[in-house]
Amino acid sequence: MTWLSGGDLARPTTMSCDVAVVGSGPAGATVARALASAGLRVLVLEAGPRVLPAQFERSAFGSMAATYRGLGATAALGAAPTPLVQGRMVGGSSPVNGAICWRLPRDVYDEWCGQDDAVAHGLPWPALEAATDEIEARLGVAPTDPAVAGPKNLLMARGAEALGLEHRPIRRNVRDCRGLGRCMQGCPEGHKQSVDLTLLGDAVQHGATVLSDAEVVELTVSRGRARGLQARTMGGARLTVQAGHAVVLAASAVQTPALLLRSGLRQGPVGHGFQGHPGVSMAGRFLEPVRMWEGATQGHEVIGLRHEGLKFEALGFDLTILAARLPGWGRAFADRLPELPHWVEWGVAVRSRTRGRVFSVLGRTVVRWSPSPRDLAQYRRGLRVLGELMLAAGAVEVAPGVRGAPPLLRDLAGLRALEQDGPRGAAAYPAVITHMFGTCRLGRDPRRSVVRPDLRHHHVDGLYVADSSVFPTNLGVNPQVPIMAVAALCARHVQGLSPLQSPPVPPCAPPT
Repeated sequence: MTWLSGGDLARPTTMSCDVAVVGSGPAGATVARALASAGLRVLVLEAGPRVLPAQFERSAFGSMAATYRGLGATAALGAAPTPLVQGRMVGGSSPVNGAICWRLPRDVYDEWCGQDDAVAHGLPWPALEAATDEIEARLGVAPTDPAVAGPKNLLMARGAEALGLEHRPIRRNVRDCRGLGRCMQGCPEGHKQSVDLTLLGDAVQHGATVLSDAEVVELTVSRGRARGLQARTMGGARLTVQAGHAVVLAASAVQTPALLLRSGLRQGPVGHGFQGHPGVSMAGRFLEPVRMWEGATQGHEVIGLRHEGLKFEALGFDLTILAARLPGWGRAFADRLPELPHWVEWGVAVRSRTRGRVFSVLGRTVVRWSPSPRDLAQYRRGLRVLGELMLAAGAVEVAPGVRGAPPLLRDLAGLRALEQDGPRGAAAYPAVITHMFGTCRLGRDPRRSVVRPDLRHHHVDGLYVADSSVFPTNLGVNPQVPIMAVAALCARHVQGLSPLQSPPVPPCAPPT
């Protein structure tokens, strides 16, 4: 059908469809594409705006204000507030992430199946692999081209090679990337194959409607079946959506459980089991210019310690955020600003085993999560390895950014001391959580899970969950492609098909 904006709806409105999809990120876009191509009338609702490539802000802070949930300042409450990074726009986080693509690791899948054989029943491995193949082909997933990698990524490769750690160019969903370094603000030329430009565009071509600027506030349930939902538009209207066949929740592992709770659907461990990938980072200064704001935003990764729950990535963002990582203040800080082209920042994502909880308090979503002592030990271990990578690549000094630790380190002894004797308190580490999971887990037992093996709610017919909240655990790797693979199987369940059935999706040219 078309793209609509809730900013244009100022009066009470009723819309009808076969399937209402809540959320337009990787999960929602995948479901919408599959169901629309099957001939169902699909309505996708997104709380945030639709932003076209030419409209993306150049500055990181401007982009966060326009496209991130809570201006990029949403935080999990606990021993130390930990920011949660989520996009709030058509495409979800896909238009403003680093474009990193991983397949679902087989060892993680086997771990899930060992916990509950419902995983293998509802999400068979061959079906996940086939869905992943189709998604990767549509999104143009391929390793980062060395021609656009830039020094920050090539230096990480040099450091990993020197230390004997397994590493590789990051596989990304881009086409004709020119290495502008603006993935996290949004590619101004549309070269990132984010789901707003690909899967949602396909869905619209097949007849779906995407409504932006419309926040879903409550689900409508009658006689044990989902009938639709209530939303509030940016134009101030109350929107009633009537869904004749199903409602699919794809709003993230934070917003999906919050919506269930607001709707009075508290059965099972809804909101419990929150997990994420907390990450810490380190800055390093090189003698040669690096200009980390240029080149592929995240183009290289070190995966040799993934078995420890650590994955290292090159980072890329604008000058303002990099400047905030320089040590010192006042005159000392100002004197360092001319050195900015020589500084680089790399990060480590931790596969935390700690679980938190999502609440809805007076209609507001609250996340509680605190890093465990094991997580803090992983932070220290990750920072040590980041520093070793930088020194091995030629850095003359590194800045760990840890409160209570030396602001600059220049040798391996200092890095070893940071790991062994560094601060034990969570407040010392400026961590950020990306990738959230586990708050509406799938399973056979309704006392231990929220959705069935076919991703249908245990207690409400016609209500499905397609996002990473159904994952039994986090992955330790970037989840956008596994989320899409699971969502593709969810779409088959919504149609009453076996997950091993793969109805062809008619090809679509990328929308202009």
